[in-house]
Amino acid sequence: MSRAKDLSKKNSLRLRRKKRIRGSVSGCAETPRLSIFKSNKYFYAQAIDDVAGNTLAAVDSRALKLSVSKENVVSVAAKLAETLKSKNIESVVFDRNGYLYHGVVATFADALRDNGIKL
Repeated sequence: MSRAKDLSKKNSLRLRRKKRIRGSVSGCAETPRLSIFKSNKYFYAQAIDDVAGNTLAAVDSRALKLSVSKENVVSVAAKLAETLKSKNIESVVFDRNGYLYHGVVATFADALRDNGIKL
């Protein structure tokens, strides 16, 4: 019972951080919001135009047949950067979706910067 309670608290804290971040982060067509989601198996990222309510680009490790790890999110970031550059998007606003900025989240952001996308 204690483990379930700990996971519930962990999720509620992440959702509180998510709300706090989303209050100040918004994207437009020129600089879309880059939202990420990670599960225990996969990593997802999408560039969103909040003004029009459209998803401009999306990539996930499930479609690339990769699990979530620091090495694999580098290739996910490279694929997303390629897609964004083909749509003439050079900079994005990073929305970490309540996740702490370390591990695969930080590696993903660094890999995007290495591929020429400004965060």
